[in-house]
Amino acid sequence: MRILRKSFYNGNTLQVAQDLLGCFLVVLPGGKSRTTNAAHANSTKRVCKFKIVEVEAYNGPNDLASHASQGRTERNSIMFGKPGIIYVYFTYGMHYMLNIVTEAKDYPAAVLIRAVEPISHNVERIAHNTNGPAKLTKILGIDKFFNGLPIYTKKYGLWVEGGDEKFKNSQIKKATRIGVDYAGKYKDKKWRFYIKGNIFVSKK
Repeated sequence: MRILRKSFYNGNTLQVAQDLLGCFLVVLPGGKSRTTNAAHANSTKRVCKFKIVEVEAYNGPNDLASHASQGRTERNSIMFGKPGIIYVYFTYGMHYMLNIVTEAKDYPAAVLIRAVEPISHNVERIAHNTNGPAKLTKILGIDKFFNGLPIYTKKYGLWVEGGDEKFKNSQIKKATRIGVDYAGKYKDKKWRFYIKGNIFVSKK
C-alpha cells in the first residue's frame, strides 16, 4: 500500500473524510512516540495496521462544533495550517484526540479519526479497544508528541496508507457528530461517516 500524499488532504473536508474510510492508519510500535503506557510499547517492533472505519469532519470557521469557531488560538492554530498535518488535542483532562488537517492553508478544517479496526495479526489482542477516538489514541500510543507533525511520511512512526476497497454510497453511513449538542444548527450536520455494519463503529 502507498502512503497517502499531502495532496490527498488538500480537498473538500467532507469528501476527504469519506475517502479516508477503508484506508489504513499505520503505527510503528515503540517508534517516536513519548507515550509509555501503549499496549504495544514493550512488544513487537513490527508495524501495526488499522482500517479506518469511522470519522468526523470539522469544516471551516463557521462550524460551531469546531475549535476553529473561536478564531485562531495557540491550541487550534494547526487547523489553520497546511493539509496533511496531525492535530492532536487533549480533552477532559485525560483523553487525546487524533485529527488530520484538511483543505488549504488558512481554512481551518480537520477530520477526527473516531474508530479503527485492527488488521495486523499481531494486534488482534487489542481488538475492541479501538472503537472510539479516546480509546484508539490510548491503545496506539498517540499523544501530543505527534501534534504538528506530517502524517504523509513514515519518519515519525505514524502514517496513513490507501485502502484496497472502494465503497458504494450505500456502504457509507452519514450521521450527526457525537458530543456536539452545544453547536447550534451545526449539531444536526451529518458530518460523521462510517462503514455500514462495521462492529468497531460507535454505538450511537
